Amino acid sequence: MRAFYKPMLAQPAEAPFSSPDWLYEIKWDGIRAISYVGKGKGSLSIRSRNGSELKQSFPELDELENLAKDVVIDGEIVVMVDGKADFQAVLERIKASRSFDINYLSRQMPATYIVFDLLEADGRPTIGLPLVERLKLMRERLREGDHVVLSRPVDGKGEDYYAAASAKGIEGIVAKRKDSSYEPGHRSGDWLKIKREKTADCIILGYSKGGGARGDTFGALLLGLYDVNRKLIFAGKVGTGFSDMDLAMLAGKFRRLQEGAIPTEGAATSGEEITWLRPELVCEVVYQMVTKDGKLRMPRFRGLREDKIPEECTVDQLHPKVLEKYRSKRRFERTPEPAGRGEEQGLMDTIVNNKMGEAGRMASSSTAKQANGENLSFVVHEHHSKRFHFDLRLERDGVLKSWAVPKGMPIEPGEKRLAIQVEDHPVEYGSFEGTIPEGEYGAGDVIIWERGTYRTLEWKDDKIEIIMEGEKGRVSGRYALVRFKRAGQNQWLVFKAGE
Repeated sequence: MRAFYKPMLAQPAEAPFSSPDWLYEIKWDGIRAISYVGKGKGSLSIRSRNGSELKQSFPELDELENLAKDVVIDGEIVVMVDGKADFQAVLERIKASRSFDINYLSRQMPATYIVFDLLEADGRPTIGLPLVERLKLMRERLREGDHVVLSRPVDGKGEDYYAAASAKGIEGIVAKRKDSSYEPGHRSGDWLKIKREKTADCIILGYSKGGGARGDTFGALLLGLYDVNRKLIFAGKVGTGFSDMDLAMLAGKFRRLQEGAIPTEGAATSGEEITWLRPELVCEVVYQMVTKDGKLRMPRFRGLREDKIPEECTVDQLHPKVLEKYRSKRRFERTPEPAGRGEEQGLMDTIVNNKMGEAGRMASSSTAKQANGENLSFVVHEHHSKRFHFDLRLERDGVLKSWAVPKGMPIEPGEKRLAIQVEDHPVEYGSFEGTIPEGEYGAGDVIIWERGTYRTLEWKDDKIEIIMEGEKGRVSGRYALVRFKRAGQNQWLVFKAGE
């Protein structure tokens, strides 16, 4: 059994969606916990995201030793109050330190451990298996108990599930791709969180002097996040949402963390008296949006997160990662291909540099065109790599959705060609021509065979229908891409449809 797994994290998504390729679960308002259940009594360990042992805080979860053997499982610990998961109640359970208080709270506010993944069984990792296979094994290896339940995801109907969850006041849902592997410590696009309120985990950099009723505590907290270069940046201030207990508790913790030096550049103080802190405390805030200069707009304090570490507080909580797979395959100091900034890099630039880069503007404008129903760009590349093929790329969501088409685009109506979906490419790739050097991914000449604009008739997970207009006249008219499920997840058929 591995000593420690870091939990896989979900990227944010703007809106609910439905797809037969995804499963949907409730986004529980609790604390993440990975449990290590050994073969014998006394072998149980329940670890938070930062590796802290939680078993002593939740003695009722000892029943795990009777429900499973020799497994590692992932889930969420929640405390239900009046039929809803209450995050503050979970925090109260964690803060209790005396045995009497812990046992009393376990009876008055019992915890429930909702298990949603299996990471290891009989000493063998299962993280490389598709999600649906891990869930099948989880149900075979773990029984439910008084305080342990198994998550029951909904298949395909994400929009209906989100509406039902919202109606019950639930925080949101998590969408998981059925064929996704488990990526420890990674915030993956294969898992998406869709929440009624936007939240972020931020580092407390310092606080302003309080006045009036807050004269003995503080006025507002200064918040920080780590950018893509692991540099600490200023993300705004939060001055609302604190209870009297929060104010007193935080003021007490601040006394041991007073730093004197400003922990990051660019923290606007407007002449206020600021006390700077060592960047060790993490809090969760609710916010309305991210401003153009990268600050959280209208943040509200939600609670201290002692189960999380400062290094987890990164800007990618605010914006989904795109082009990650594309960039990971290329060494841009050697290949002339564009690194691309894409939607998320342009937004991150606003945080770091307080301005939009040209590529960021390009990506944002493509999204605006899409929203307005305007024509978008496409390109077909002739790629003289080890295996000669063509590449079809369609502009969408600030990137180029891409397929390798081994035999080239079909020209005659009804003619079908295999199209293999590959990683998204940056929008800048639409004008790229050049030679990728030997030894690099996709080495060989890349030539623009055709390019132009297209209009979307239908865009679904398993079917795309568009009208294309090529500048060279090689590709024009109505085309369709249909997922070829029998051949594999990334296999499609592209064909020219009748007019």
